[in-house]
Amino acid sequence: MEYWMAISIGLLGSLHCVGMCGPIALALPLDRSSQWKVFGGNAVYSLGRLSSYFLLGLLFGLLGSGFQLFGIQQYLSIIIGVGIILGVLLHKNYFKLKLPSFYLSFVNGIKTALAKAFQRKSMMNLMSIGFINGFLPCGLVYMAIAGSVSMASPLEGGFFMMLFGLGTLPLMWAVAIFGSRLSQLYSRRIKQLIPVFLLLLGVLFILRGANLGIPYISPLVVENTNNLNCH
Repeated sequence: MEYWMAISIGLLGSLHCVGMCGPIALALPLDRSSQWKVFGGNAVYSLGRLSSYFLLGLLFGLLGSGFQLFGIQQYLSIIIGVGIILGVLLHKNYFKLKLPSFYLSFVNGIKTALAKAFQRKSMMNLMSIGFINGFLPCGLVYMAIAGSVSMASPLEGGFFMMLFGLGTLPLMWAVAIFGSRLSQLYSRRIKQLIPVFLLLLGVLFILRGANLGIPYISPLVVENTNNLNCH
């Protein structure tokens, strides 16, 4: 269920990605002498972006494995679900999230590095642009990171984030190859469905942590009752 969640976040959220990252994809320093070279350049750029997502998933999956060690993984899933629901309900001008100064400095550094990378033209540079782009602030990426924290191991967290990235690829590639006009046809209607999807996602996270014994939705977690004997 978790991995389908990851792909769904990427697929349904990719319209948001078009608004945020579409201009980057359209401005990539590609060799546009043929469609194959454009396709290949976008593939390398996407590989860099997926690599950064995988790295983020590893790091936050490691954090999640620590939560599991302390037996609070289910509570964490419920907290994430409640947080997603509150984020949707309180999204429009009810509160403003003030980011810490160190994070803003990090984001400014990422933007500076991205601007410098656009001044060079090579396949390796395209991968660098994709990798750097993966660290730009994005609400959907934060949501995917929350999902990776709810996983049981670093590798599972990395795989979760990679599947999220794969879910964003179809529309991002279509925009990069055919232009931004493609997204303007359907974006408004589909964007209206994103809050509904996010509410459903929040409910699924809550059910996942509720330990109700429902296969694939709220699996029953059997705690290990083996005790260590001290001699």
